[in-house]
Amino acid sequence: MSSFFTEASVLIVEVVFGLYILAVLLRFLFQLSRADFYNPISQFLVALTNPLLAPLRRVIPGSFGIDISSLVLLLALKCLELFILSWLIGRAPDLVPLLLAAVVSLVRLAINVYFYAILLRVILSWFMPYGMRQNPAGDLLVSLTEPLMRPARRLIPSVGGLDLSPIVVLVGLQLLQLALAHLLR
Repeated sequence: MSSFFTEASVLIVEVVFGLYILAVLLRFLFQLSRADFYNPISQFLVALTNPLLAPLRRVIPGSFGIDISSLVLLLALKCLELFILSWLIGRAPDLVPLLLAAVVSLVRLAINVYFYAILLRVILSWFMPYGMRQNPAGDLLVSLTEPLMRPARRLIPSVGGLDLSPIVVLVGLQLLQLALAHLLR
């Protein structure tokens, strides 16, 4: 019986923290890629994350166009999630492995966000090849993925009107995931 409640508690903690961490990460990535701040989706993320980020911004300033307070919040939330999960399953976490696991988990999440954003951009481009910028979600996808796609497009020009740069970027992201997995072993 207690096993069910433990698993249910773990699931709830993972979902709640995971969704909020994803929202903060998306806000950070949209700021980094200079996405449209007035986009409705961006405004939703700002409204969702401001209660925790606004006090941090008063204490931790940004540097070189990077929102350091978002990174601190991401790391703190991930560490808190991992601590709660360890506590729920009955283990006492050590600080250094907890911090390392949090950083690696956040890097893997960022890689996955880019991977699925590029994949979604490719799929949506089949249905609306010239209208991506007219849709709020499409506009954010283009803004988010273009910093990765532009260098790949310079390396591999389109062949017969077919853009192969997403394949190169997706393979590169998967290689990053593999490298990260090998570093952890």
